[in-house]
Amino acid sequence: MDRNERPLALPKCPGQRCHEWIFSDVPSDITIDVSGGSFALHKFPLVARCGRIRKLVAELRETDISKIELLNLPGGAESFELAAKFCYGFNFEITSSNVAQLCCVSEYLEMTEEYAKENLASRAEEYLVGVVCKSLEMCVEVLQQCEGLLPLADELNIVSRCTEAIATKACTEQIASSFSRLEYSSSGRLHMNKQVKCGGDWWIEDLSALRIDLYHSVISAMKCRGVRPESIGASLVNYAQKVLTKKPTLWNSTSQPKSDLVVDSIGHEQRAVVETITSLLPVEKLVVTISFLFGLLRMAVTLECTIACRLDLERRIGSQLEMATLDDLLIPSFRHAGDTLFDVDTVHRILINFSQQDDSDDDMDDVSAYESDGTHSPSQTALIKVTKLVDNYLAEIAPDANLKLGKFMAIAEILPGHARNVDDGLYRAIDVYLKAHPGLSDMERKKLCKLIDFQKLSQEADEEQKTMHQSRRISNDALGAPTSPRDNYASLRRENRELKLELARMRMRLNDLEKDHVCMKQDLEKSSSHKLVNSLTRKIGKMSLFGHNTSRGGSSPSKNSQRTEFPKVVM
Repeated sequence: MDRNERPLALPKCPGQRCHEWIFSDVPSDITIDVSGGSFALHKFPLVARCGRIRKLVAELRETDISKIELLNLPGGAESFELAAKFCYGFNFEITSSNVAQLCCVSEYLEMTEEYAKENLASRAEEYLVGVVCKSLEMCVEVLQQCEGLLPLADELNIVSRCTEAIATKACTEQIASSFSRLEYSSSGRLHMNKQVKCGGDWWIEDLSALRIDLYHSVISAMKCRGVRPESIGASLVNYAQKVLTKKPTLWNSTSQPKSDLVVDSIGHEQRAVVETITSLLPVEKLVVTISFLFGLLRMAVTLECTIACRLDLERRIGSQLEMATLDDLLIPSFRHAGDTLFDVDTVHRILINFSQQDDSDDDMDDVSAYESDGTHSPSQTALIKVTKLVDNYLAEIAPDANLKLGKFMAIAEILPGHARNVDDGLYRAIDVYLKAHPGLSDMERKKLCKLIDFQKLSQEADEEQKTMHQSRRISNDALGAPTSPRDNYASLRRENRELKLELARMRMRLNDLEKDHVCMKQDLEKSSSHKLVNSLTRKIGKMSLFGHNTSRGGSSPSKNSQRTEFPKVVM
């Protein structure tokens, strides 16, 4: 082949007979059928370079059959057209967008050095090793092409070589970036300048284009190579935001809803993403925000991910629960009618994990703080923060008519008594629960009130408690002393007004969420409906599922500035 000859533009194969570029003055003597196209070709140039076709032609020599079917050929008609062009001596370019196809189709057709020198297999391999594996961006592009070429692309080690190349490149750039931050202090000592942003993470955006199984391979390789946990965490957050918050296309070009099988497939893909990202989370704390962890947990509950996935997220959240907000804890319940509005059981398990966590700060060792078998108590500061959070949570869930006394008390009792300096928050939560559940027996009311240490009430809460107690005695006519109907009526009106004000705040806050919650339950019960995925996607947007973006891509060097132009190989 003349390398100075201008490369031939590759024609598209529309699924018809793709022979416009074949010699028109020589009749074809063989037809090759592949998935997506049929090619009327000539035996000689094909058998000269393709071992598989040579063997098939030899088998058909004693028959009148002149058609060969290669329906399992990797890459279909597009890949075969490139291989056929190579056999006919036509020029084309090997690039990162077709090298994976060429490697696979040359392996399938046995286009090796055994049949011809400088055959397609060796040419594609040379480009893969010499050009692609030196560029992170090109490796990502090749991995995207491998999605439709598995498992052959995996068997040829195309996937493993590209993932290792990406991991090595990312690690090398991070090391170089760290060295660039070293400087001498006024005393002559070498130290790291923390004011300079750490670069080398520009690849985060590139990886979000990969399918979840290939993304898993890349991140696993990066973790083995020693890429910073903060960078791994930032990549996971970015990937989750791009994939899980993307509205799926549930309608085809004819404006008809896709089949239930397609919808189920979308749910399965999202479930795989949540489970994979959870498994890839670094063992170190604080590399992702707790809001992100709660977002994953919401998705895991909604999509019915594995129990192991949900328990892992609950352990991670419990280890840093003092950083959570009330909105984080308000996890919607996606179950049957009659259940509580919020998932109280999940919060209870998170609190158990918190109370049993190891309060050691040096969690950078080999043993993960999330997986510690110890039952150490959290620090007092964290305990006080979480106690306030729990009291606020109890006040939010107390008006729920479906919230059973046992579940309410389980949340209230889970933290030790010394965690509360004052019991005002617990008192108000119990007060709301009592008013919202008037059907409780006297024994149940007394059992609930025993949770309050009245010695820890502030003067304000103590006065409220006395007023409430007196009001209830009057209303129950338990004083024995005569009271006027006017006093009785005024007391009842005051208590009723207080109850309405407290419940109104909760109802206004949850009005929209409750409506969405009912819709989501209906969609879940109709799991075969395409409305399910639409509903989940809509709720994800409303819940700000993953909080703030922790990707450091904005502070990193521009990706374009990192790119290297490589020459294209002309065939």
